[in-house]
Amino acid sequence: MERTDGYIKPAGKRILIVAFSFYPIISPRSFRTTELAKELARQGHEVTVRIPFKGYDYTQYAADHNLVFKDLGRIRFKDLTITGNGALSMIKRLIRRMLGLLFEYPWIELFFIIPKSLRHEKEYDLMISVAVPYPVHWGVAKARSRKHRIADTWVADCGDPYMGDTTDSFRKLFYFKYVEKWFCRKADYLTVPFEGAVSAYYPEFHHKIRIIPQGIRLDDLEIPEYRKSTSYPVFAYAGGFIPGKRDPGALLQFLTECGRDFRFIVYTSQEGLLLPFKKALGEKIEIRSNIPREKLLTVLAGMDFLINFDNNTSTQLPSKLIDYAITGRPVLNITSGSDFSQLLRFMDYDYSERMNLASPQTYNIKVVARAFTDLHDKR
Repeated sequence: MERTDGYIKPAGKRILIVAFSFYPIISPRSFRTTELAKELARQGHEVTVRIPFKGYDYTQYAADHNLVFKDLGRIRFKDLTITGNGALSMIKRLIRRMLGLLFEYPWIELFFIIPKSLRHEKEYDLMISVAVPYPVHWGVAKARSRKHRIADTWVADCGDPYMGDTTDSFRKLFYFKYVEKWFCRKADYLTVPFEGAVSAYYPEFHHKIRIIPQGIRLDDLEIPEYRKSTSYPVFAYAGGFIPGKRDPGALLQFLTECGRDFRFIVYTSQEGLLLPFKKALGEKIEIRSNIPREKLLTVLAGMDFLINFDNNTSTQLPSKLIDYAITGRPVLNITSGSDFSQLLRFMDYDYSERMNLASPQTYNIKVVARAFTDLHDKR
């Protein structure tokens, strides 16, 4: 929705952000887009955000953060809802997997919606598209032409890689290679969150890649000082799981057999992978729903230590490590095939093998936002 309340245009750049996820959605890409949009506006730029509203009224949010919101349009393609473990559920899972592999369903709809949404957008200094899902980039590439550039500079911000993704059970089908190369040719820059991700993209586009990490406004955070409150270790994990990759099964099986007293707190929307172990673990495990990021950081800061399930690949890092770094708590990295001897030492409060995480200042949103605007200045 466009501002009609006497809003004064900032003196900075005109910036358009195109994304699928934004506040109040709780996801890494939502955090990325939301924090970036707010900080760019704070730095004096005129920021327009194109997202699917999904029934949310952004009027007050726009006024509070000096943003202009425009709806990408109604999302009609629906993902298949799967419940239970019967034959019908198995068939639905198969259909959902095949539709995703063959057509990138349901996200492929964005390839058609975004060009229509952007047909009247023009004369921006900088356009930032945020993926995942990758059809966000594809839709922007389709909308942008020599006659209708939309913005002087287009930056395609990539969280996880697409063709180079190695965390899924199945690799992307070969013909999507041509789609990825097509949008990479049209983008002025590709941004990835860390150096290791570069190798997940085709070599002919490496000269376009810039490293810009995730960002958070550190000024707004009040991380409480850690104080041990129990006679047993309390540790936590927050985020999603990937069966066979970022899989909690082996850890939970070990915890049922280790004979120790502890509390393991898990914030996730995938409780189904944990429920088979709930009866054996009882009160030793707490399964909680996702909560807003600021509240989560406060909770995590009170843990004895935190758990990270490694992606077991050098090209993708879990975004939760940013939040973990900010809390200052020790982090145990669990890799495929771990014998959990490190976990026992952590439970004895020996953190000598903790992960070496970047300084929280690395993720200062003020620096991150300027890194994006600098890309326009260098064109």
